Amino acid sequence: MKTALLSVWDKTGIIELARFLSESDIAILSSGGTGKALAEAGIPFTEVSEYTGSPEMMDGRVKTLHPKIHGGLLGRRGKDEQVMAEQGIGPIDLLVVNLYPFEEMAKKDLSLPELIEFIDIGGPAMIRSAAKNFRDVAVVIDPSDYPAIMEEIKEGGLSEEDRLHLARKVFARTASYDAAISNYLYNIDREFPEIYSFQLKNGRELRYGENPHQKAAVYGTSGIAGQTPLQGKQMSYNNYLDADSATALLYEFDEPAAVIVKHNNPCGVATGDALLPAYLRARDVDPVSAYGSVVALNRMVEDDVAEELASTFVEVVIAPGYTDSAREIMKRKENMRVLILPEKETAPAVRSISGGALIQVSPESITDNWHVVSEREPTAGEFDAMKMAWKVCQHTKSNTIIFANSTATVGIGAGQMSRVDAAKIAVEKALSSLEGTSVASDAFLPFPDALEEAAKAGATALIQPGGSIRDQEVIDAANRLNIAMVFTGVRHFRH
Repeated sequence: MKTALLSVWDKTGIIELARFLSESDIAILSSGGTGKALAEAGIPFTEVSEYTGSPEMMDGRVKTLHPKIHGGLLGRRGKDEQVMAEQGIGPIDLLVVNLYPFEEMAKKDLSLPELIEFIDIGGPAMIRSAAKNFRDVAVVIDPSDYPAIMEEIKEGGLSEEDRLHLARKVFARTASYDAAISNYLYNIDREFPEIYSFQLKNGRELRYGENPHQKAAVYGTSGIAGQTPLQGKQMSYNNYLDADSATALLYEFDEPAAVIVKHNNPCGVATGDALLPAYLRARDVDPVSAYGSVVALNRMVEDDVAEELASTFVEVVIAPGYTDSAREIMKRKENMRVLILPEKETAPAVRSISGGALIQVSPESITDNWHVVSEREPTAGEFDAMKMAWKVCQHTKSNTIIFANSTATVGIGAGQMSRVDAAKIAVEKALSSLEGTSVASDAFLPFPDALEEAAKAGATALIQPGGSIRDQEVIDAANRLNIAMVFTGVRHFRH
C-alpha cells in the first residue's frame, strides 16, 4: 500500500488515521476541508488539484471527477498498468471517504437549492469506483473501521475478504444515500412518493419464522427490531411481533402500566399507583393466556415485580430498566428474554403484500370528537373506564370488544368476523364481574346486538366510533337499556 486518498465530511478519527498512514510511509492525497485539517495537524499531503493538474471549480462541485483519480481507483493491477503509465495515472490503494450529510440536512428547514448542495457527487463516484475494484483497493467509509484498518496495515495489509466486506458497506451506503435523496425529491409535492425506497440494516437470521418450517430474519437498528435480550434465548419471529404489539399499547399510558400480549393480542392490561399492582391485575385478567406471554412494563423493574415474573412462565419482558438485584432474580428463568423498552418510533408502517407493500402513516395524536349520544350522561367513573377500554381496543385485532373498569381490562374479545361474537367471547373470558364496566368497540355497531350482549353482562356504558346507517336504532337500544353511550368519530380497525 503506497497511496491513500482522504476526503471526509465527518472528520472523526481522520487525524489519527492520517498520521498513522504518514508514519507508515503511505503518501496521502487530499483536498478541501480534509486537507485543511491535515495541514493544521502538520500532516504532509498532496493537494488533489496539484496531483491532477486541474483546479477545483464550480465552488468545489468538481475536484475529484478526474481520470487520474478514477483511473487510480479503477485500474486493475496486472492488467491496466500500461495505460495507467501512458496517462500518468498512479494507483490509489486506499480510499477514505464519507459523504455529505444529506439525510441530516434534509431534516432542517432548508430551501431546495440549499439542500441540493448537500447531494454528494464526487464522494459516491469515488467509493463506487474503489468498491468495484475491491480486489486491489481498500475503501473505508465508516470512521469506526479506522482502528481495524490500522491494525491490518500494521500486519501486512488487508485481505481480499476484508476488502470485499468494506465494498459491501459502500454499496449499502450509496443505496441508502440515493434512496434518501429520491424519497425527498419525490415527496416534495405529495404525502406519499410515487417511488418509495428504504433500507433495512442489522439483519439477523432467526431460528425459524412464524412456524418451524419457515425461514426468517429480523432487520433494524432501533425500536423493537433493534433490541437484543439482556438475558435469555434468541428472540423468535413471534416474540418480535408480540413485543412490538405490547410496546405499541404500552406507549398509550403515562401512569404505571402493564401490558400482557399473547398471539399479537392483549390478554391483560392494567394501571396502578405502582408497577407491582398494575402487573398483578393485568396478569389476573386472563392468567391462562398470560402463561408464555410477552409482558411490557413502563417503570423500572425492582425485586417485587422480578419475583412475580420469575414465578411463572414468561417468554419476553420489556421494561425501561431493571435493578441489579432484579436482574439476579430474573436469571432463575434463564430462557426468559429480557429487553429494554425502546423509544417510541414515528416512522411510517410498512406491511408487505403479494407483489408490493402497504405504507401507512399514523398521526402522533388523534383528536377524537367524543360526544354523548344517549339520554343518560356517563358518570366520571364510566368515562375513565371508557378511556381505558378505548386505548386497548386500538391495539387489539378487529373485530374487538373490550370490557374495562377505570384501571384494567376485564374481558377481551378479539379477532372475530362478527362483532357480536367478539362481545360474547369477551363475556365468556371474563374472570370477574362485568357489572358496572364500560365497553369499547373498535368500529361502529351495525346492529344493537353487541350492545345488548354487553348490557346483559352488566356493562353500563359503551364507546364506539358511530357512523352506521343504523346509529339511531343502536342509540334507541342504549336508551332503552339505560346505557350511557359515546361516539368518537374515529375508527380503530387493526388487521
